[in-house]
Amino acid sequence: MSDSSPVPTPVLEVWCELQCPDCRRALDDLRALRARYGDRLELRLRHFPLEKHKHAFAAAQAAEEALEQGRGWEYVEAVLGRVEELDRRGEPFLVEVAGELGLDAEELDTALIDGRHILIVDADQAEGKAIGVTGTPTYVIGGERLDGGKSQAGLRERIERIADRLLADGA
Repeated sequence: MSDSSPVPTPVLEVWCELQCPDCRRALDDLRALRARYGDRLELRLRHFPLEKHKHAFAAAQAAEEALEQGRGWEYVEAVLGRVEELDRRGEPFLVEVAGELGLDAEELDTALIDGRHILIVDADQAEGKAIGVTGTPTYVIGGERLDGGKSQAGLRERIERIADRLLADGA
């Protein structure tokens, strides 16, 4: 009797902060990974807002609302692409980006006010600290933690090697 259970999809956890210039620089790698692996690799957004960025916690909550509305990564990329505007304008900018993407901006604004996603962001941050995340971006795949905050050089290749190994092991 053979085991016909589906092969588990490897998960790349991306510990990110939406006011982080290093996370913006990581976008090209994330796009390349999505293009290479498609549905064979799950990119999972994890939040690690840093205290030095005053709008990062609100941005993480806004990203969770965008995820709930089905456009999470698109929202993350849009906000990261305009980090300076987030620095200057804060929450009104987060709501504006939602509207530009066709999300329910009013609902996103309400989510920021009522704090419905705070527990998710807090839990991510606590888990990140527990596994040794100290800055962003940090990646976790196959039990390995890769710190992209110091340097992005060679990171995508390391992630690809691990993902390829996990996919080969699961096949």
